[in-house]
Amino acid sequence: MTGADNGGAVAPTRAERLDRLPYTRQHHRLLIGSGIGWALDAMDVGLISFVMAALAVEWHLGATTLSVIGSIGFVGMTIGAALGGLLADRAGRRQVFALTLLIYGVATGAAALSWSVTALVVFRFIVGLGLGAELPVASTLVSEYAPRRIRGRMVVFLEAFWAVGWILAALIGYFIIPAFASGWRWALTVGILPTLYAVVVRLGLPESVRFLEQRGRTAEAEQAVRRFETSPPMLRRVRAPREPVTDIDDIRAASIWARPLAGRTAALWVVWFTINLSYYGAFTWLPTLLLGRGFTLTRSFEYVLLITLAQLPGYLAAAWLIERWGRRLTLAVFLLGSAAGAVAFGLASFGDRPAVGAVLGAGAVLSFFNLGAWGALYAIGPELYPTRLRGTGTGAAAAFGRIASILAPLSVPVFLRWGGASYGFVLTFVVFGVAFLIGAVAAVTLPEQRGRVLV
Repeated sequence: MTGADNGGAVAPTRAERLDRLPYTRQHHRLLIGSGIGWALDAMDVGLISFVMAALAVEWHLGATTLSVIGSIGFVGMTIGAALGGLLADRAGRRQVFALTLLIYGVATGAAALSWSVTALVVFRFIVGLGLGAELPVASTLVSEYAPRRIRGRMVVFLEAFWAVGWILAALIGYFIIPAFASGWRWALTVGILPTLYAVVVRLGLPESVRFLEQRGRTAEAEQAVRRFETSPPMLRRVRAPREPVTDIDDIRAASIWARPLAGRTAALWVVWFTINLSYYGAFTWLPTLLLGRGFTLTRSFEYVLLITLAQLPGYLAAAWLIERWGRRLTLAVFLLGSAAGAVAFGLASFGDRPAVGAVLGAGAVLSFFNLGAWGALYAIGPELYPTRLRGTGTGAAAAFGRIASILAPLSVPVFLRWGGASYGFVLTFVVFGVAFLIGAVAAVTLPEQRGRVLV
């Protein structure tokens, strides 16, 4: 909304007022509050990889059954991502965020009581519905409040909470699952935590100002902006970027497939598909694959924990580079690094007795670059669309990517079989490396959005 002050000048809109702010305590509260939900998501996704390895031993499950358990959650995530984005553009970001936490928290706790493979598959599907809807909604909410100068960095820091959650999953997998009979049930019980956090989200996080304005709730929008304007700053102001600050074509687009959005939508979908295929194919199976290379269950979990620790510096590097190199270059470089890490990990794991140092080193490279790429992807996605299409655009891209996350766990046993006992592991990670490379090419075609105003 614009207007005139007493001097006749045009008053800044609420979006412009938010863009001009420094990083305040309210921004910090939003980032931490959304990030905890993000971490709990990651913990749940990470836990299933350790549960799969434990069930392979306890329930004597084969690779095909394990791949179904690993994939079914992503079926739910595909549906949830599409529905979550649509609902966020209609009901609000905060409402959907809280609802999704509630859904997957309850379902994860119920999964701990699974009495059969079928029951576990049903519960994991419901978990996926909540997980898939939450991620694009949370990144959209943070993007719409972040000051323009540091918007990309804030979203990458939000995504960095994924590493925190995955590390928590690895710690639970390492310390709890091997320590108890049916320890995987105790591990899944921890997933009830998001249910409690949903209450905090509903009461504590603000609704999107842009969403409130589009719904005519201007008094609430003004109150939200003033809350941020009066909040004490936590960081010094960052020098404003030189790029243009608006993109009028985006304002006129009627859908994510209308010109000029169609090209960027297609490229974004390709990146989402390839990064999902490689990430979930590799990390969902990682404990089980290491178990198959001759390592014990406890040792496999220990190595996965060490590899996972490299995710945090990957996020921090991406957060630093994304406001210097820009979104597009950062995303492309980290995808190329992911490709190199995937191929190196496959080669390092070749043979009957793979060298532990080589496996951990290559795994750390893959973990570092792959998760940094995720951070850059979540930063650039919401910036590609106007407010009325932002939730839909990011949700649709995430939903398309989830198709790959469904296929990824199912494809690993196929690749292992094609490559045989000697080359199956290498073939699997070479395929993932090629997928990362394709994603890097698609990333180069995306428009650079650093410094642009969200419209």
